[in-house]
Amino acid sequence: MRNLLIIAAFLTSISGFSQEKSYSFSMEEAINFALDSSYAAINSRREIAKSLKKKWETTAAGLPQIDGVVDYQNMLKQPVTLIPGEIAGGEPGTFVPVKFGTKQQMSLTGTLTQLIFDGSYLVGLKAAKVFVDYNENTNEKTLLEVREGVINAYGGVLLTQESVAILEKNLAALEDNLKETQAMYENGFAEEEDVEQLQITTLQIKNQLSNSKRMEGIAVQMLNLALGVPIDAEVNLEDNLQTLTEESVSLALTETAFNFENNVDYRIAQNLTKQRDLELKLEKSKALPTINGFINYGTSAFDNEFVFFDSETSWFQSSILGVSMNIPIFSSLQRSARTQQAKIALDQAKTDFIQTTQQINLDLDRAKSNYRFAIENYHTSEQNLKLAERIENKNQIKYREGISTSFDFRQAQTQLYTAQQEYIESMLEVIEAKAELETILNTPDVLNKN
Repeated sequence: MRNLLIIAAFLTSISGFSQEKSYSFSMEEAINFALDSSYAAINSRREIAKSLKKKWETTAAGLPQIDGVVDYQNMLKQPVTLIPGEIAGGEPGTFVPVKFGTKQQMSLTGTLTQLIFDGSYLVGLKAAKVFVDYNENTNEKTLLEVREGVINAYGGVLLTQESVAILEKNLAALEDNLKETQAMYENGFAEEEDVEQLQITTLQIKNQLSNSKRMEGIAVQMLNLALGVPIDAEVNLEDNLQTLTEESVSLALTETAFNFENNVDYRIAQNLTKQRDLELKLEKSKALPTINGFINYGTSAFDNEFVFFDSETSWFQSSILGVSMNIPIFSSLQRSARTQQAKIALDQAKTDFIQTTQQINLDLDRAKSNYRFAIENYHTSEQNLKLAERIENKNQIKYREGISTSFDFRQAQTQLYTAQQEYIESMLEVIEAKAELETILNTPDVLNKN
């Protein structure tokens, strides 16, 4: 019995761990969560970390470097040298083969090198800082895109949920009308065509409802992907489409003063121009001399046997201090060609910067126009929906009283369903248009939210 209880507890714990974690977010909470946990945000922070390491790598190249070398040699066959015979007491004109040195030797050497002057190193330090700035601006751009993506995905889920609710309500009303008309037809108070018209509409709404439910599942997966959670995780949305739309309907945002320095694309274009300028300076600096200093200390031991770890083995010390200068003299115009390429690349970057500035102005004007249109379209759709509801209600009364045909009633219903869909779509368009304009103006403080 005890063993059964232990097994049951173990299986229960496994079941608990296997269940996916559920989430519940308002729109703002979802944005904050994604800024920290989305896949794009995580990798963007890693890019900044890499650039900081790259900056230190560049800095460390000009700091003292210490290398150690351990060298062991065993001359399996020692080289032979011929010396004049008279040195060894032989006949003049003859040669005697002799072997110099010992069969084995070991040396330990430590060398300290220090860069004294290198023009490319100084340029590299500036370039490393610009590279860090570039990655920080790219990170901000990524977070703005994550924010806008979450807003669109969150709104997309709300749109599909609202669509499902409307279609379910419409289907319930249609089925009631169909039952009533079927009964009237069976009792001779309605024509068969009346029943068939309602059947057509009912089947269409059922298909739309099934599709909307499938789209709701896909929309939730898209939101989960934007948030950085498993796509099959349960996510509950605390805000509704109507509330978010009412919060977004305000033209005050279009009057916000625009500052190019706040736009992240503008700053990235500046970074790229600075990088090309530094690349030109780097090529020019390669014509300057490079000066390095070094000092080393070594010790060596020699013997015919491997006795280098014996305490009585003699070790002989050595040390060298030196300075080297490398002076570029002639490269067959190779350096000149590279310098000219870098200059052309800088001119291209300056042209791209001007184009980016103009593109930002265009994007801003377009975003403002789209936002104004989205608000106008929302108000128009709201009025159209009220009119379509009144028309459908009148036609339903006329149809029941036998004044209107089933075809006219079906047209009124179709017009109502179209107005309902256009209305909820117009709400999402307002939310998305506002998010797009906020991204260009860079009004959300995504860096402090993260």
